[in-house]
Amino acid sequence: MNDTAAGSRNGILSLTIKDKAVLYSAYMPFLNHGGLFVPTNKSYSVGDEVFMLLTLMDEPEKIPISGRVVWVTPRGAQGNRTAGIGVQFSEQDAAANSKIENHLAGSLNSDRPTHTM
Repeated sequence: MNDTAAGSRNGILSLTIKDKAVLYSAYMPFLNHGGLFVPTNKSYSVGDEVFMLLTLMDEPEKIPISGRVVWVTPRGAQGNRTAGIGVQFSEQDAAANSKIENHLAGSLNSDRPTHTM
């Protein structure tokens, strides 16, 4: 995974997920409309609106997603957790959520835990 942001708070995040295991660990199916954990060292606050361009696996097109920060894991968090933000998708991004779930078909009901707060 990698990320870049332009600007401080409401910049554009660019996230590339190249394999299913990384997508599985970043995906947050427990959020309404779905969401992703985005590793970043940029400073965000809960409630900030963000715009993300997501590239999944080897797909040529980037998926535009608008969302809201629902949690922040700061740099230096206990337990060596990766710094980043949890982004909840807006209801207009149902197609992006469906695309993620299609990539993860069969994995979402497994016993392996996904990213947790």
